[in-house]
Amino acid sequence: MTAPVQTPKAPANKPKLRAVRRAAKPYLLVAPVLIFLGLFFAYPMYEGLRLAVWDDDAVLPLREAPSLSASTSGSLSQGTGVDILGRQGNLLVDEQATDLLTDTWYRVVAQQSDGDSTQGWAPESRIRVRQEAADGTPLTATIRPKLADPDNPRTILRDEPGEAAVQIALIEPRTSVDILEVAILEVWFNVRSNDGDGAAIDQGWAPSRFIGVFDDEVTGRIDRGSAGQFTADFFRKMFDDRFFGSALRTTLLLLVLIIPAQFVLALLMSLVIHARIKLNSWFLYIFTIPMGMSDLAVGTLFFSIFTGNGLLNSILEGLGIIDSPHVFLSAQTRNWIIFAIVVAEIWRSTSIVMVILVSGLQAIPDENLEAAELFGASYWQRVRHVMLPLLKPSIQVALILRTILALQVFAVVIALGGGDTVTVLTNEAFRQYFEFRNNNVAAAYAVFVMGLSLASAFLYLRSVRTEPEIQR
Repeated sequence: MTAPVQTPKAPANKPKLRAVRRAAKPYLLVAPVLIFLGLFFAYPMYEGLRLAVWDDDAVLPLREAPSLSASTSGSLSQGTGVDILGRQGNLLVDEQATDLLTDTWYRVVAQQSDGDSTQGWAPESRIRVRQEAADGTPLTATIRPKLADPDNPRTILRDEPGEAAVQIALIEPRTSVDILEVAILEVWFNVRSNDGDGAAIDQGWAPSRFIGVFDDEVTGRIDRGSAGQFTADFFRKMFDDRFFGSALRTTLLLLVLIIPAQFVLALLMSLVIHARIKLNSWFLYIFTIPMGMSDLAVGTLFFSIFTGNGLLNSILEGLGIIDSPHVFLSAQTRNWIIFAIVVAEIWRSTSIVMVILVSGLQAIPDENLEAAELFGASYWQRVRHVMLPLLKPSIQVALILRTILALQVFAVVIALGGGDTVTVLTNEAFRQYFEFRNNNVAAAYAVFVMGLSLASAFLYLRSVRTEPEIQR
């Protein structure tokens, strides 16, 4: 009798492994989302906030000696006035640096009066180059005479480039020398800051690239620092900007004019689509046409409508209302520019609100509307007491999204107003970034717009709430 075939049992750890894999799948799905948020949301947000509140050039550390390796003796803030007590060269390390003073030193070999040769370093001011290689490298030179000091005509050679180096020889004027090496030194200044009473605050050495020297060569100013700190200066500059008040008022005015009109119009459009009347789908296609156009294209379109030879003037002249073209968009017709912006924005983005409201209406059960109709509610009563309460989540989303987009309006304003006669907050952020090259103040504008967006979102979430949200 043949024995039954034994099926091998699966290892005991395989069910556990499958369970671990099943538990890990949701996290594997979350990982790409977290990476995306980190790269394209969290990191740009961090950089924008850092630019707005962190000044990379706020403080300049002072050194006890003219060297980056020397210990610090204090620090001075950017813009501080200083007295220049002395100067000294230090070997240039960062050759890409700009706005710095340099001294050139030559290592030369010369014959002394006793016939022995000596070599050392001499500054460029004591050397007259006589011969250069094809690539411009100096080869031979002569020692310049000291016209200002005839009693001490000889030139000092030092063991290293720099006035603080050890003296090793004295060379007679007009001696011929061979140039062995060239060294570029960055000038360091020994500076001291004084308060209003003239008492010294901090003193130390700093590279010339950070200091602006005045014409008298004994006073100057800290042009920029090499260390950062938190600051509110960029927000103060933003608030003091001469365009800030006008930009804020115009932005808020556009919100007040656009959002209510747009919401009412979008609600009516969504009710037309929800009513499922004849040619209902055609209404949907027509209403959503503006969604396919960019902000700048819409601004250009409406600019052509409001120009002297545009559609509006043609209609008014055809109806006999005006005899000659009217100038709608100019520096003297600011109100007309705002009107054109409002009309263009309503035409451009009402469909966005409408799509959100249509989605909300389609989620309302037909039984609710039929029950209201059965109890004798008219159409507008059903809209007011049934549809709108159930639409509150969609209304929240629509209002938050549309308000944020209205705070960010930019291209339409530029196309219709040029950005000067009528300006908004986003235009001022662009002006600071592009025209003034002030990234920090531009970031402050961006953070301010973000704050307005968050405040408006919080307001909508608190004021447009469903019953379950109110009870919580």
